Amino acid sequence: MSDATQIHAGKVAIITGSAGGIGRATAERLHADGATVVGLDINPAVVENLKKPGLSGVVCDITDDAALQSAIDAVVNEHGSLDIIVANAGIFKAGEYIESLGDSWDLHLKINLTATQRFLRFSIPHLKKSTLSPSIIIIGSRNFSAPGPGAAAYSVTKAGVTQLARVAALELAGDGIRVNTIHPDAVFDTEIWTEEALQKSATRYGMTVEEYKTKNLLKTEIKSTDIALMVSTVAGPAFKATTGAQIPIDGGNDRVI
Repeated sequence: MSDATQIHAGKVAIITGSAGGIGRATAERLHADGATVVGLDINPAVVENLKKPGLSGVVCDITDDAALQSAIDAVVNEHGSLDIIVANAGIFKAGEYIESLGDSWDLHLKINLTATQRFLRFSIPHLKKSTLSPSIIIIGSRNFSAPGPGAAAYSVTKAGVTQLARVAALELAGDGIRVNTIHPDAVFDTEIWTEEALQKSATRYGMTVEEYKTKNLLKTEIKSTDIALMVSTVAGPAFKATTGAQIPIDGGNDRVI
């Protein structure tokens, strides 16, 4: 890749939930665009999956405050700065209705919402020192604005991180830190969407799996690489004057539009 496309040259980025799916694709995209990237994930596969010069994976339980802060500080100590963070880690257990939600509610809050707040909290002091247009990007969800049945815990936590991002944009603008949220619709090339889960959801809508994958106005399947490209773009100079934005990547959804 030529220097002309290295929009993140000299920057250091951390991404949570990077062993696969959106997180891995985003780590690889930011790295291809010039950044030094460290991906965090509880899954040990992150180490092998992100293994190139300037691209590495670290095993970290982001719900462990001490471990998360230590991982962030270690990145800064090794690479000298922190310029981009992407809060991507999350879980989604579909088909759990409000009346039957038990421990899953607490788990969604712990991983999707509280750990995201901690990630911001521990990263912000380092981002404030960045001179390279520091950026925070939160991976939200179409479920924020168009929730579905059986996804109460997930939808609530995605609404929570969206509000967190909005407040952070207000609080951090004076430090030159941009905070934006990207709302994907279902991304089917991730571990969340097993064949069983896909079939179950498609059946609920009276569709085939292929029809369900393209259930949007543009009739297109949303892929991890689509999200990754948008993350890199939003973190780059094209969005230097944008903060507090919410950007859908959903192929067009009549419930959102």
